[in-house]
Amino acid sequence: MTSQVGAARTHDPDDLAANGVAWDLPPLLNGAPNVDALIDAADAICAELVSSGRDRIASMNATELSAFHRRYAELIELLGRAGSYASLMFAGDTVDPANGALVAHVQQRATVINTQLLFIDLEWASASDEHVDAILDTPDSALDFIRHHLRSARRYRPHLLSEPEERILAEKNVTGESAWGRLFDELSASMEITVEQPDGTTTTAPLLQGLAMLQHPDREVRQRAHAAVNAGLEPGMRTRTFVFNTLLNDKAVDDRLRNFPTWVSSRNLANDASDDSVQALVDAVVGRYDIPHRWYALKAKILGLNTIADYDRSASVATAESQVPWSVATEVVTDAYSSFSGELASIVQRFLRENWIDAPNRTGKRPGAFCSYTVPSHHPYVLLNWTGRSRDVATLAHELGHGVHGYLAREQGVFQMSTPLTLAETASVFGETVTSKRLLGMLTDPNERLALLAATLEDSIATVFRQIAMNRFEHAVHTARRGQGELAIEAINELWAQTQTDMLGPSVEITEGYRNWWSYIPHFIHTPGYVYAYAYGQLLALSVYRRYEQVGEGFVPQYLDMLRAGGSMSPQELARIVDCDLADPNFWVGGLAIVDEQLTAAEEAAIAAGRV
Repeated sequence: MTSQVGAARTHDPDDLAANGVAWDLPPLLNGAPNVDALIDAADAICAELVSSGRDRIASMNATELSAFHRRYAELIELLGRAGSYASLMFAGDTVDPANGALVAHVQQRATVINTQLLFIDLEWASASDEHVDAILDTPDSALDFIRHHLRSARRYRPHLLSEPEERILAEKNVTGESAWGRLFDELSASMEITVEQPDGTTTTAPLLQGLAMLQHPDREVRQRAHAAVNAGLEPGMRTRTFVFNTLLNDKAVDDRLRNFPTWVSSRNLANDASDDSVQALVDAVVGRYDIPHRWYALKAKILGLNTIADYDRSASVATAESQVPWSVATEVVTDAYSSFSGELASIVQRFLRENWIDAPNRTGKRPGAFCSYTVPSHHPYVLLNWTGRSRDVATLAHELGHGVHGYLAREQGVFQMSTPLTLAETASVFGETVTSKRLLGMLTDPNERLALLAATLEDSIATVFRQIAMNRFEHAVHTARRGQGELAIEAINELWAQTQTDMLGPSVEITEGYRNWWSYIPHFIHTPGYVYAYAYGQLLALSVYRRYEQVGEGFVPQYLDMLRAGGSMSPQELARIVDCDLADPNFWVGGLAIVDEQLTAAEEAAIAAGRV
């Protein structure tokens, strides 16, 4: 590994930048000339479903429900293909007006269809408990593809409105929440930074590239990147704040209409998690803020500082910064997956070989990284913003974990393919952990081992503690917006700074510019309450990995069974497949203990490398 990374300095520039690694989206159309052809076909099925199902859902027997939902699944597949094609085109290039227009067009047409089908869930919710139990308890395997979906849908009964009200909310969403989210994406994607170089010249780059520079071992480079990011965020602050305020209020109205008791209750319901259990997770993580406090105190010593600034948090502790070419990264990740499961490695190779990934970092591309499951009859796609840093290797392994999960879960069909968010990160974190363990076994140099152990620990801190700190920010800002009305930039900045300070501890100085950094995070806009699912998934995945270490090869079939199950079971049932008990109050404590062990290993490595 060492020689491979070292060779990256003279590697092909196209390989370093992953140029040409682009996804192939037209197959999503499945031979149709355009998205409208798919939506037209869905529209025709919609008319059939309305004719055959309206006023009958609550009284259908098992055979009738199965036949109806199989036809309904065809419609969802058609709309899913059209929607995935449009959204992925837009993610790849948010600057092209045609892509934004295509997203809006698909959303508008899909909304017209979906509003006609609101009766399905509403009528099913109105069915008597006796009838529902009789249907769902039948051993008829023809219902397996919707059994958990139908049972889960009943949980929403207290929060559903009348059909006319639901139709109004659905149709207004196109010009409401969805439109504001698209505006935020376009504003974020257009943000650029101007970095001053040591010789006085300047370079322009996407915001994500500036954030990646904060990992550089040279503090002057980090300071210049920090100043550039601050300057890049400043011009649109008022607009992004207005968007955020508007969506905070929109959610408050929606929660009030649907009778959700707290700002996060709707997210918890979608995650099949109780408010109390989520609060237990939050409390457990906040109760171990000593872990990031210890790490940042140690990091200050490693960097030769009394205290570090917020722009030092992600600084690499490596003694030299090497770029990793795409070819090396893919080889390492494939090898890591292969060391665990040949079946998973073969799926990873398909992603790499068959143009299921869009990797290069470019202006106008949606920031960050994600995996889109698309539809069961197709395959997932992965978006990256490759900068050639070592962290990007972990991100690749992480997103491919999502990818193999989505690929294996396709057999569950459209109604039960996706897991709740609380389990959505399990395979991604597991894949990242396998890759990190594989890399660590290849390294003998003490400084390189420290660098990798530190990166692994920082990933855990970012995924568990930083995400819970962001959950605390969301809690504070949603609560303040509901009690005080529209919030000024300074008020939101203060809530961000305080919740970050609580987690980072006394060894980290919060700079004035960092107080604005909440304003580029898309989760707050698109999926309020999402972030705690990262901590949930990370701690679950670490516990699952511990089971793998204990059981060995015999664990692999269990793990693959859990991935294949998708969302066909509750989170508790899925976890039981791999012998994890989510009902155990000590479950989170056990996962946090693993992160503590990572910190201890990093402390020992720092001593062995002579860095403290």
